[in-house]
Amino acid sequence: MTATTTAPSAAPDHARPTVRPPSSRLRAWATRAPLLPALIFMIVVTQLPFVATLVISFFDWNSLYPDARSFTGFGNYGDVLSDPALRKSVWTTVLLTVAVVLASLVLGLALALLLDRRFKGRGVVRTLLIAPFLVVPVAAALLWKHVLYNPEYGLFNGLLHYVGGPQPDWISNTPLLAVEASLVWQWTPFMMLILLAGLQSRDQQQIEAARVDGASDWQIFVHLTLPHLRRYLELGALLGSIYIVQNFDAVFTITSGGLGTANLPYTVYQSFYQAHENGLASAAGVLVVIGSIIIATFALRVVSSLFREEVGRA
Repeated sequence: MTATTTAPSAAPDHARPTVRPPSSRLRAWATRAPLLPALIFMIVVTQLPFVATLVISFFDWNSLYPDARSFTGFGNYGDVLSDPALRKSVWTTVLLTVAVVLASLVLGLALALLLDRRFKGRGVVRTLLIAPFLVVPVAAALLWKHVLYNPEYGLFNGLLHYVGGPQPDWISNTPLLAVEASLVWQWTPFMMLILLAGLQSRDQQQIEAARVDGASDWQIFVHLTLPHLRRYLELGALLGSIYIVQNFDAVFTITSGGLGTANLPYTVYQSFYQAHENGLASAAGVLVVIGSIIIATFALRVVSSLFREEVGRA
């Protein structure tokens, strides 16, 4: 007699433990969780002060008379746009930004073309040319004010005295140009780095083909190099504009906002710390932020187009 063994029947489906995969939303939160502390810190440090500034801009608020605070709506913004001194500071900001950006782009392009060539000591020259951009802005402004512009012991007047020239007071005679020159000196290396990256991304085979066809260096520069650098020029102009529009150090250090050099950030400083008009200063600050956001939006679009072009070439 043979014994038959019966295999144990499989357990019913309802008796098996079910392991559910984590939902996509849970995985997304698990991935983003390590970034939450940085996000909270950024909101506390940047967004909350801006919201407070936005709220204060709707009030007629002088810190010397705290009990006289009252809601004024968009009245402060109307004062900012209608006040002659504030409108002049807006025009000074535009003039300062345009002059510095254009001069920095032209000089940066010339230096980038120089560094794109191979020569002995190129690394040392590149380091020396980048150095002004690494100097603290206040230190750079003090350097120009005292070491270069000073009418008694400044380097410019020392050179003019050596050749028998005049001894002008540079800051008093040309105040806005004095501020612009210091900013151009500091921002030219930034433009040079951006344009040098553009030059080194050119298609060398295309340039060699143009040389074989008999194109001169000027023709290659006009018809090949400049069209290729168009996006890099736009990027440098937009990024430079974002920073120079908000520049405060050079104006404060070199001229203290006098002689027609007060730009909008310095006017905000005057309204807040000297006139104690918190509401008016906040409204002007909000307008500066809005202008910077508009410029930054165009800058991000240019950066995105650059990335798309590079991906298309790859």
